[in-house]
Amino acid sequence: MRLILAAVGRLKDAEAQLFERYTKRFDASGRALGLGPLKLSEISESRAAGADQRKSDEAARLMKAAEAADARVVLDEHGKALSSEELAHWIAQQRDEGLKAMAFLIGGPDGHGPEALEAATLKLSLGRLTLPHGIARMLVAEQLYRATTILSGHPYHRA
Repeated sequence: MRLILAAVGRLKDAEAQLFERYTKRFDASGRALGLGPLKLSEISESRAAGADQRKSDEAARLMKAAEAADARVVLDEHGKALSSEELAHWIAQQRDEGLKAMAFLIGGPDGHGPEALEAATLKLSLGRLTLPHGIARMLVAEQLYRATTILSGHPYHRA
C-alpha cells in the first residue's frame, strides 16, 4: 500500500533532513510488509483573505494531492488519539482489506476545510499540544516508521 503525506507549507533544512531520515527508514522497512513508498506532496499556504477561504482553498489542493488514496487520515486536534500500536494495526488492517493507497493530510495554520474533514476515513490527533506543521510532519513520518517496526517485531519500539 502506497502512502502519501500531503501537507501545507514547506520544511526548513533541519526539518527536511529529519523527515527524510524517517521516510528512508519507512520505505526500507515497509517494503517487506507491503507498505510504501511514502511520497511527500507539499502545498503552499493559501493567500486568501479570510480563514474560511484559506481552509477551503488548501483543502481542495490537499484533496487533489490525495486523489489516488483509498483512505485519508486527516490530522485534526479534535480527532481520535491512537497509541503507536493502535495506529500500526489500523494501517495493517487497511492494507489487508486491499487498499492500494493511503494519504495523511496536514492542514495549514487555520486547520482543515470541511472538504478534507468530510472526506476523512480517520481523523487523527497527535495529542492536545499545538505543534508546528514541520514537527507534525516529522512526527507522522516517525510514527509510520515505528508502525513498520511494530508490525515486523523489530526492537525499535520497546513497549
